Amino acid sequence: MPNLHALIRLARPHQYVKNVFILMPLFFAGKITQADGLILTVFGFFAFSLVASAVYIFNDLFDVEEDRLHPEKQRRPLAAGEVNPKAAFLLSLAFALTGLVWMFILSIPAGGILLTYVVMNLGYSWRLKQIPLVDVSIIALGFALRLYVGSFVADIPLSQWIVVTTFLLALFLALAKRRDDVVMMTKTGTSVRPASEGYNLEMLNSAITLLGACCIVAYLQYTTSIEVTKRLGSDHVYATTGFVVLGLLRYVQITFVLEKSGSPTQVILTDRFTQVNLLCWMISFGALIYL
Repeated sequence: MPNLHALIRLARPHQYVKNVFILMPLFFAGKITQADGLILTVFGFFAFSLVASAVYIFNDLFDVEEDRLHPEKQRRPLAAGEVNPKAAFLLSLAFALTGLVWMFILSIPAGGILLTYVVMNLGYSWRLKQIPLVDVSIIALGFALRLYVGSFVADIPLSQWIVVTTFLLALFLALAKRRDDVVMMTKTGTSVRPASEGYNLEMLNSAITLLGACCIVAYLQYTTSIEVTKRLGSDHVYATTGFVVLGLLRYVQITFVLEKSGSPTQVILTDRFTQVNLLCWMISFGALIYL
């Protein structure tokens, strides 16, 4: 029997920070203080998190041999032999069914989106992650789907610009992660991911720079659009763009100078500059639309 610690690591609860995007529609609409919507969205967050854990476990089952070649991923429970593959599969199935049923109870459209997320990630684990550009696009689309889940669960319309901004930001982070893989492949001579051979540093550097600029423009479009300023009752939300620019520049620094962009989640959980900047953005944005 695998120990509890190994099972928890297998489910990767630290990755649940990504699912905070489900709360974003409520926050951006200025309604996060409304109890009914917040409770439903939190339930949606946990339902999605269960399914996300199922997806991580299923992907690890596919990647176990590759993970054993990776200097960090070789410590994962399946790659390290701490958890039996059959037990991992059963746990993944239980998480997926529980999360999907829970989400369909909350909202049928949100359940349909979550089911789409599952199917998309099954395709990603099976084959699509081996196709350059398709692999990072699927990751970015997953974040856009999180927004739609939050929108349907809380019954809040989404601005097209916040969807575009989220997709571009997620694509920016995914390409930065691929750059870390390419740097590692250059240093060790071993490819840790099949799709890595479809990228090189010149292409990734250009793409990351381009997407960073596109993120800023899309965010400015969001904060200055008539639809959003009328709904939020403020013409000054664009002032929060400074924190967005700083956050992107810090991540560029982490990617190009420190070369530690392999895990966006770890950056958020450990980088003090990013944490303070994100907190300042949330406080300033919240003050403008709530006060």
